[in-house]
Amino acid sequence: MKNLRRLSQALFLLIFLFLFIQTESKGKDELGYPVKIFLDFDPLLLITTLLSAHTVEKAFYLSLILIFVTAIFGRVFCGWICPLGTLNNIVSTLKKPSFPLQREELYKLKYYILIFFIVSSFLGIQITGILDPLSFLIRSLSISIYPAFNYMITSFFDSIYNLRIPVVIDISEYIYSLLKRTILLFQQSYYKQGFFIGFLFISILALNFIERRFWCKYLCPLGALLGILSTFSLLKRSVSEGCTECGKCATICQSNALPDRKNRWRQSECLFCWNCDDICPNNAVSFGFSKEIKTYALNLGRRRVLMSTISAVAAVPILKQNPLNKENFFNPLLIRPPGAQPEKDFLKKCVRCGECMKVCLTNGLQPTFLEAGLEGLWTPILIPKIGYCEYRCTLCGQVCPTGAIKRLSVEEKTKIKIGLAMIDKGRCIPYAHKRSCIVCEEVCPTPKKAIWFEKVEVVDKEGLKLVLLQPHVDLHLCIGCGICETKCPVVDKPAIYVTSIGESRSKDNQLIHLGENLYR
Repeated sequence: MKNLRRLSQALFLLIFLFLFIQTESKGKDELGYPVKIFLDFDPLLLITTLLSAHTVEKAFYLSLILIFVTAIFGRVFCGWICPLGTLNNIVSTLKKPSFPLQREELYKLKYYILIFFIVSSFLGIQITGILDPLSFLIRSLSISIYPAFNYMITSFFDSIYNLRIPVVIDISEYIYSLLKRTILLFQQSYYKQGFFIGFLFISILALNFIERRFWCKYLCPLGALLGILSTFSLLKRSVSEGCTECGKCATICQSNALPDRKNRWRQSECLFCWNCDDICPNNAVSFGFSKEIKTYALNLGRRRVLMSTISAVAAVPILKQNPLNKENFFNPLLIRPPGAQPEKDFLKKCVRCGECMKVCLTNGLQPTFLEAGLEGLWTPILIPKIGYCEYRCTLCGQVCPTGAIKRLSVEEKTKIKIGLAMIDKGRCIPYAHKRSCIVCEEVCPTPKKAIWFEKVEVVDKEGLKLVLLQPHVDLHLCIGCGICETKCPVVDKPAIYVTSIGESRSKDNQLIHLGENLYR
């Protein structure tokens, strides 16, 4: 069974990584099987999204399958399927087996984290994705680990190419082209918080050197939810009278379920890894459906449960203390992807998985820091200076697991406004420097250009009269895609820039409220 478990872990990790790599444009505005299918099976996201937004995507009902499996077999997802659990397990092998931390109550911490997330979701704050293992893993790989891996491999082959050794170059270029077609990014991506998010991911893995599978034992909220469900599972572990309580099973137990203590056995913590069965010198351990085994009841303590609840209740108003929640206040830099729900609904649904940022063709989607307040940490924001929103691309809506970004057709997407371009005349070349420049109009993707020119006669410093084309923005036609800002030749601070004003998702964040006639 232990070998079968290892095979299952390897298989699901490879499936996860394959789908993760495939979650990228291959030249078409269509994705086959994005890695979001793992999120669709996540019951923690189902529950918290339902509590916060009062609605969920239909695909999320796949998580009911995992609930059903857990009710029968226990926490097999954690021990046999979870890709983050598998990575923790792999790193754990670098540490010698030992008895777990002496503070036995530490395992309850993940249940208090779970209570915090559920209560805060009920009160309208969806921050579960910060610690949900699948969201955490996808975000970490998308924003930090995978781009760093791509950069490392590309730099390595660039170094070989620069050696200019004929035979070596031919071999390296063949290998590099093969990698480019399979596992490398189409183009190198960069993220503003890549180092910080990568540091958190590596820190979680490094905790395994303190104790094996530290994350799974003490921090994982999904593991806590599945642990509660597994207390009613039909598959149970039993110990015969041949058990001498030698303690060997405790050194190999992946979840600190106290397998060496007959009267303290924790059914909710067991990952059904079968290690205790394999190591038992007396063959006293067995798993089956036939017996009703008495287990140590999960007792979280009323005071601590109450403190977790109070903490969540207190956190909600603190997180809501953000000027963005003030009426008629908008952050002009907070440009959301096309199809994004109105801001309050968006924050109730977004689980910060980072998939939308991964599939962005121009790398323009970046994780927020404080642009949307702490409540919106690591949600997507378009930064046109880094990359624009491709006019006929709808990939971000295809990968969003919760509907925070609505899936749009190309025709629908091209009509969505995510902001409005503004011209800084003090920096614009035709205005400030009396020289010709038409870049913004040339790159504008709308069928009828949203940038139009006014012919103006000016006098340069030599006294010569010149006729220049000075750009203006059409309020009706501009969709705020940001390509004009990205391509503006004034590279340090573009002379044309996009703000969130005029976005389709908000009736209030508009340039003019006094009537349509003022637009004409």
